Amino acid sequence: MTAEVRTRVRIPLRLHGGVAVDAEAVTFRGLADGGEHLAFVLGTPGDVPLVRPHSECLTGDVFGSARCDCGPQLAEAVERISEAGGYLLYLRQEGRGIGLYNKLDAYALQDQGLDTYAANAALGLPEDARDYAVAAQMLEALGVTEVDLLSNNPDKAAQLRKAGIAVREQVPTGVFATENNVRYLRAKAEQTGHTLPGLAS
Repeated sequence: MTAEVRTRVRIPLRLHGGVAVDAEAVTFRGLADGGEHLAFVLGTPGDVPLVRPHSECLTGDVFGSARCDCGPQLAEAVERISEAGGYLLYLRQEGRGIGLYNKLDAYALQDQGLDTYAANAALGLPEDARDYAVAAQMLEALGVTEVDLLSNNPDKAAQLRKAGIAVREQVPTGVFATENNVRYLRAKAEQTGHTLPGLAS
């Protein structure tokens, strides 16, 4: 299935930590999952732009929850992509694809001692339900066939390559560890191979 650009509109972004940039938001039609995913054009993208697929996190991105590192990662990505030139793909995949309510249910189980992956399993849900095929569709609609990928998640690179997007380099993000999210980050490093120096046992 081929997606195409639907709308482009300028939006001034103001994020965590004082990050302030002007971006162009792009909407699409024909995305495989029917979701309302967004691309933000930041800086001046080159032939191989810096790209971050960022999964929506209402609690972290909007309300600044300290249980994850999503808000700081989003702000860092916007700032770095603006400098290098590229795209932030904002994917409506709350809670690694399980949805907001399920994510909060998983938080309740984490408070009882389960890690983020075990909590999902206890709810009968996949560890990670995200599918980056729509990210590849968005990039293709923007005329992008090769990227430098701003992510610590090896699955993002693997899925993009499988969907036909060449990943020239995987560029690590910062590690935003706090006393509130260190168990969550350690689980990502140990169980799904995220590149988070100092957190895997």
